[in-house]
Amino acid sequence: EGNPYTWWVGKANEKHYYWGGSGPGIQKCACGIERNCTDPKYYCNCDADYKQWRKDTGMLSYKEHLPVSQVVVGDVDRPGSEAKISVGPVRCQGDRNYWNAASFVTSSSYLHFSTFQGETSADISFYFKTSASDGVFLENLGNTDFIKLELKSATEVSFSFDVGNGPVEIIVRSPNQLNDDQWHRVNAERNVKQASLQVDQLPLEVRKAPTEGHTRLELYSQLYVGAAGGQRGFLGCIRSLRMNGVTLDLEERAKVTPGVKPGCSGHCTSYGMYCANGGKCVEKYNGYSCDCSKTAYDGPFCIKDVGAFFEEGMWLRYNFHSPGTSMKDLVSRTLLSSIDPETTAPDLNLHKEELSFSFSTTKSPCVLLYVSSYTQDFMAVLVKPSGNLQIRYSLGGTKEPYNIDVDHRSMANGQPHTVNITRNGRDIVLQLDHYPPTSYSLPTASDIQFNSPKALFLGKVIEIGKIDQDIYKYNTPGFTGCLSRVQFNQIAPLKAALRPTNASSHVHIQGELVESNCGASPLTIPPMSAATDPWHLDSASADFPYNGQAIGDGVNRNSAIIGGVIAVVIFTILCTLVFLIRYMFRHKGTYHTNEAKGAESAESADAAIMNNDPNFTETIDESKKEWLI
Repeated sequence: EGNPYTWWVGKANEKHYYWGGSGPGIQKCACGIERNCTDPKYYCNCDADYKQWRKDTGMLSYKEHLPVSQVVVGDVDRPGSEAKISVGPVRCQGDRNYWNAASFVTSSSYLHFSTFQGETSADISFYFKTSASDGVFLENLGNTDFIKLELKSATEVSFSFDVGNGPVEIIVRSPNQLNDDQWHRVNAERNVKQASLQVDQLPLEVRKAPTEGHTRLELYSQLYVGAAGGQRGFLGCIRSLRMNGVTLDLEERAKVTPGVKPGCSGHCTSYGMYCANGGKCVEKYNGYSCDCSKTAYDGPFCIKDVGAFFEEGMWLRYNFHSPGTSMKDLVSRTLLSSIDPETTAPDLNLHKEELSFSFSTTKSPCVLLYVSSYTQDFMAVLVKPSGNLQIRYSLGGTKEPYNIDVDHRSMANGQPHTVNITRNGRDIVLQLDHYPPTSYSLPTASDIQFNSPKALFLGKVIEIGKIDQDIYKYNTPGFTGCLSRVQFNQIAPLKAALRPTNASSHVHIQGELVESNCGASPLTIPPMSAATDPWHLDSASADFPYNGQAIGDGVNRNSAIIGGVIAVVIFTILCTLVFLIRYMFRHKGTYHTNEAKGAESAESADAAIMNNDPNFTETIDESKKEWLI
């Protein structure tokens, strides 16, 4: 049906279906592009499904999709189907001065360099980013000659010069604002024939040089970057400034220049989108990084799941109020909500919660997650004996907890499942796996505040005081399976346990917590329909490279039993034959002689022995005698 069973995951956690030697959106391997695949009906060698190993290989070079974080291989759970995957390292190449940048923080600040040598030819390119509406990028003066690049308005970039024939100005007008704090590229060229200016991908503006007159640009002053005498300087960032193929070291000069800073803040404006799952983009000296500390994820882009395997009887407790801390510390450190830091324990309450995690298990019933309180309020996520999921809220005001039962499928099937729960006042939204979100509402009699949250439990509830009867019943023997990327508001208890953070002192573990991503959210492989599955029993038109026909599970099992019976019968017959042969020949003798080499040509046996052994004597020892057995 055209749905791939194998893909890879790149930047921003996006799936990609193209492979090395191909390109984005093409959904082919290199052989599919070159039209030399093993089977011309397919676009990858591995799709041929032959008994012999086939190989697809190539470079993934579309950098906006890199690096590769996961590879998912499907359709390997059938007899004779195997796959081998190897991912090579990421290799980067290019101009190391690409991010050589300077920030101009005052309108009078500038950098100066030696005089620009561009008498007959000038090639200038750079990137700029600003929120100001005008400013001079650079200028170099002579007696009357000059060359200058400036932002004339929020939508205009000007390239002007004079080689002795009078000032010439080329202007590129953009339909969009250029002071949008995004990077824009400027490329200006001048030679004896013409001059040109281009901004981003806008049309190139060209001005022909006069056929007669001066052609040499004679400059004497220093080159000023970021300002010009008596004019408003540039406010913002300039990077990768190249003049006639030479990159100017803006950063090194900015280190010793007042009003100019090396590097450029604002990378997050362009690249902050790559910090996923709530990760915060942090500006760095010449780039950016993602702060994942307030997420349940790890890695450079906050997309790596942090999870663990729980054995039976194991549990984890995260104390919102750790021993030896005041309630003020509690509120500021646990990040439960934006609550007045002067509140005391009985007054700390939540009007809303955001809970997300993924899990996998094969055993039910069990308690996946439980949030206790200093009052009778609690929240729990359970797997019922039937394997169905249940969310249970008790916020007071009602005799019984409010239950949300998800009965449409069993969760105890060993597959990873994702749970997202959001409560805002009385409204609850639940999303399970990739199903559409479902809305629920607490009863009108129920309170809408979670009063005095105390601790969060994973795997099992070990709490003092009265516990809901069903939760107590489901609590034994405990959860067995995997939990991953658990996050309650801004608290990530599993990550706090597995990574050294400020919140690690809040965590208590019973048992050995082993890190594992086995509970991570699945990149689900949809089941193949019987009509398109070549390994389905009813598929008469399928081409089976191994044994010519598909065998159902029941037939496979019967064939194995019949084969085993035949093997036992043959083995019994062979054992009986061996026993009969030994019995029949028990009283019969066999005559053996040890004759020396050369007996065939010797006159007698003695002569043969003598010929074979020159040291032979007439004495015949026991080893030379012949015996009748």
